Amino acid sequence: MTTANTAEDIPTVLRDRMEVIELSGYTEEEKVRIAQGFLLPRQIRNHGLRKAGVTFTDRAVREVIRHYTREAGVRNLERELAAVCRKLARRIAANQRTAARVTPRRVRTALGPAKFLPEDESRTPEVGVATGLAVTPVGGEVLDVEAAWIAGAGKVRLTGQLGDVMSESARAALSYARAHTGDLGMDPGMFAHRDLHVHVPAGGVPKDGPSAGITMGAAIISAMTGRRVRREIAMTGEVTLRGRVLPIGGLKEKVLAAHRAGLHTVIAPAENRPDLDDIPARVRKQMRFVWVNDMDSVLSTVLMNEAAATDQQGPSAASGSA
Repeated sequence: MTTANTAEDIPTVLRDRMEVIELSGYTEEEKVRIAQGFLLPRQIRNHGLRKAGVTFTDRAVREVIRHYTREAGVRNLERELAAVCRKLARRIAANQRTAARVTPRRVRTALGPAKFLPEDESRTPEVGVATGLAVTPVGGEVLDVEAAWIAGAGKVRLTGQLGDVMSESARAALSYARAHTGDLGMDPGMFAHRDLHVHVPAGGVPKDGPSAGITMGAAIISAMTGRRVRREIAMTGEVTLRGRVLPIGGLKEKVLAAHRAGLHTVIAPAENRPDLDDIPARVRKQMRFVWVNDMDSVLSTVLMNEAAATDQQGPSAASGSA
């Protein structure tokens, strides 16, 4: 039996001879229970803190999970908890006054500045910026997709360490937009003198997969029309040239990432509705799901009706088209 964070790194010849069992990441609530039931008792015992009566509040554990780790499992969580215990053991050994109850404030004192900042909770509507969801080796992630039209000769620029499949998704989304310029009230000739630049921030992290298709489509069409995107709505789904929205994998991890970031509305393919059973009931109750079959449904949900200010509009404003 072997384990791996991603199956893609396993040689194809070897993977064909294996039975792959995929295990989804832990939720925050599950991590808290694992820490309180197993990780902390072990670290408190290993660091000789039993006699001192050291305990960690649930809020302290959540502080470590949210701001000092970014993973699907609990390996780094235990390392950070061990670091806190070492600081406590050293203070006790030096006969320094030390409270036995560890709070979030004590965690910040022991571990220093947060390694991971919380997601942008403001998420005001913008032109050409849409909120997507992805699954990485460390679990679900919220990602922004940015699109901008610039002077050029009809080329497509893709940046942000996008893999082949994700790059193809961007081109498919653009082809859908070009095929529906009439429905969108755009001038088909505008593409000849402008380049499209699609960027997914966090360029140091490789990204791939088809599930950002509808996110890229929304960002591209927003940039074309000058209509702002509701960034408080997260979305995931593959898009075809005809605008069909196809099912994706990892819905549980993506919904948990949205919930963690304070996003409570998720657009997902209608064919993924059965995957709701995998999502914890507590999280499901706090989320609103919009199930879609086509790109028209996506756009009607995330694009605001009014165009943004002139300086934010896409090529339609520059060309004078309606």
